[in-house]
Amino acid sequence: MTGSPSRADLIIRNATLIDGTGAPAVEGDVAVTGDRIVALGALPTQTAAVEIDARGKVVAPGFIDAHTHDDNLLLSDPTMAPKASQGVTTVIAGNCGISLAPLALAGAPTPPLDLLGDRSVFRFPRFADYLDQLDATPPAINAAFLVGHMSLRVGCMDRFDRPATADEIATMARRLDDSLAAGAIGLSTGLYYKPSEAAPTDEVISLAKVARRHDGLYVTHMRNESDRVMTALDETFAIGREAELPVVISHHKVIGRRNFGRSAETLPFVAARGGRQPIGFDVYPYIASSTVLSVDRFNASERIIVTWSKAKPEVSGRDLADIAQDMGLSLEDAAATLQPAGAIYFMMDEADVQRILKAERAMIGSDGLPHDVFPHPRLWGTFPRVLGHYARDLKLFPLHEAVHKMTGLTAATFGLRDRGVLRVGAFADLVLFDPATVIDRATFEAPTRPAAGIELVLVNGRPVWRAGAPTGERPGRALRRASLDRPLGSWRPAPGAVPAF
Repeated sequence: MTGSPSRADLIIRNATLIDGTGAPAVEGDVAVTGDRIVALGALPTQTAAVEIDARGKVVAPGFIDAHTHDDNLLLSDPTMAPKASQGVTTVIAGNCGISLAPLALAGAPTPPLDLLGDRSVFRFPRFADYLDQLDATPPAINAAFLVGHMSLRVGCMDRFDRPATADEIATMARRLDDSLAAGAIGLSTGLYYKPSEAAPTDEVISLAKVARRHDGLYVTHMRNESDRVMTALDETFAIGREAELPVVISHHKVIGRRNFGRSAETLPFVAARGGRQPIGFDVYPYIASSTVLSVDRFNASERIIVTWSKAKPEVSGRDLADIAQDMGLSLEDAAATLQPAGAIYFMMDEADVQRILKAERAMIGSDGLPHDVFPHPRLWGTFPRVLGHYARDLKLFPLHEAVHKMTGLTAATFGLRDRGVLRVGAFADLVLFDPATVIDRATFEAPTRPAAGIELVLVNGRPVWRAGAPTGERPGRALRRASLDRPLGSWRPAPGAVPAF
């Protein structure tokens, strides 16, 4: 490790340094000047305006949340406390086909677009307008953005229970092209959801080819994560091959009791296909999912908690079974009475969650829903839960591997230049945490409690979380594709090419 002898703005001394590459920890110091790391290693002669003794603590690259729905939170609560409190310094937004732009609505948003907020938040007909707003009113942390296929469909179609026409695809392609030119990093789909489920594979391929021209990615909430999960994986990989761009599977899981254990089938399939085309995936460390309240998930769920309801806001946080009993209704009729609404669904097996978390390609993504009244605890707890519960307590993987899954691997997958690693010249996105005490404190009963053990978070060299509270600093940046690297594993048509992630 090397560095500059000149006076730095900040030195963190005597730390355990985990560099995000997957390498084991080393002891040393890290010096920061402006927004960059300027020195690493043993720095006895280096001086700084501020020095912190981090003996017994870990300094790692700031965590990168691979899967978020923070599009509107970045504007409505720019402290980004749910993420900064976990050590997250960069988020990937616009997932599951749901993006705030390019879309301006005159009426109520079609579910699940309402996961981002009401009609008033959809006010950016051009993606460039949204990015310009973030530049003008920056958040505490960085963000990179996907363009949602669902948002494109809603913006140009009169109904969604059919394939798009050639003219509609052309309109979507123009808007996607404009968005990518403005700085978006790829296309996302939510083919499971009603507004997109009628879209045939060819419609998606046509748009994915537009993303390919901009060195973008294809990121997908697949059509099916239960009985037909293998068919959905096949479709996902076919889209990547036909459009010749990297694929990221969102929140990989297998749902429903009769599918428990099937990660032992899906993961080898992903690995085998990944030897021939670039594939990645993210995962959250919980057995429960969360989205809009829908009867489609009832049969696969062992418990359902209502997270919000426009019709009856007072039921937020209660079990749907108890609500239905009080109303004297079936689960289906109670759900209809609560609409529009959101819910948490207990529908996965812990053994599958652990197997997917442990997989070599697994990135960490929270999939948190920040606008839910009573959110899933993953919004506030994902990253400390991986570090504390899974790495330290269960020893599912060593700490340096856990950090790699939430830093260097994610940065490389999405092409986030000079982020996700401790390296001289890299951006000073840093987290200082106590490996003995770091743990999630958000629960299904109290979902918004900040984690323990996260002591300091720097974004672009400035502190955004310290001593358990936001600092008020807002140094975050909208990360545009033009300023980033090509995603790791960008399509290489040479026969036998093997992606590295």
